[in-house]
Amino acid sequence: MEPTTQEKILIEQRVTNEGPSIVLAYVLWFFLGAFSAHRFYLGRTGTAILQILLNCILVGFIWVVLDLFLIPGMVRAKQASLRARLTRDLGPSLRAASAALAPPARM
Repeated sequence: MEPTTQEKILIEQRVTNEGPSIVLAYVLWFFLGAFSAHRFYLGRTGTAILQILLNCILVGFIWVVLDLFLIPGMVRAKQASLRARLTRDLGPSLRAASAALAPPARM
């Protein structure tokens, strides 16, 4: 069943509150990019470790520069994942709460 408009608004609000911040991701990239802090923040632990190892031989620096352009997509992917999880997890409980709060039908 498709979420109602109210449920979609609640889910989007939670994605905004709980999801990653693109500004913080860029701040981490700028100040701690050599340590892959932005990738750890966005939940990409495997590639963060690989990037750190490649930084030891200076090849990873190119990857860090490429991340300047990849961060928006990584943030969108993380938000989409959170949105899907919230839709799946909150859907039934939101519908039950909406039904309980709805005014009784008039006859």
